[in-house]
Amino acid sequence: MEDSKRVLDPVERTSEVLFGLIIVLTFTCSLGSGTVHVGEVHALLIGAVGCSLAWGIIDAFFYVLGRLSDRGQDLLFLRRVRKTSDPGEVRQIISSALPPLIAALLHSDEYESLHRELRQLPDPPPRPRFVYDDLWGALAVFLLVFGSMIPIVIPFTFMSDARMALRISNGIAILLMFLAGYGLGRGASDHPWRVGVAMVVLGLAMVGVAKALGG
Repeated sequence: MEDSKRVLDPVERTSEVLFGLIIVLTFTCSLGSGTVHVGEVHALLIGAVGCSLAWGIIDAFFYVLGRLSDRGQDLLFLRRVRKTSDPGEVRQIISSALPPLIAALLHSDEYESLHRELRQLPDPPPRPRFVYDDLWGALAVFLLVFGSMIPIVIPFTFMSDARMALRISNGIAILLMFLAGYGLGRGASDHPWRVGVAMVVLGLAMVGVAKALGG
């Protein structure tokens, strides 16, 4: 079966950016509001870079596994629908793969037509195959997780006042959360700014949970 899915959809892109921001914020928030020493800043930078690098690689690996799993489910669907000739079972199998609203609008003859077309497709491969788009997707995941860390740590590398750098860094993180939510909301809501605000609230709440659990 042809794999036509985009490398990353808007929800996946937003999730990866949010994940990267949360990772770094768990480090920056650990500095607190008191006196910040140079050694603490250096430790923060090393920890944030190392953690973002590790999770970027791990998340990229699981992205590839997820794509292979999706492809395997497509193969199972095609085998099931090609093997049966029972109209009721055909309708059940095809409708389970469609959005509920679309499935409810299809008539019996349309299910039969889909069934005939699916049976005329070339024989599927015996197992899901790795494709080059998986590499691009894995690279995109890594860059989103790791790259979202860079704007947040930049103030610590150029400013001698660590407390001011902390404030600016947190402000950048909040702005990036809002922009990620706003971008997602443009395709899913009439009020994208509300999605942006909700993303900030959600992101900060997740940072709080991570800190409370020792992150």
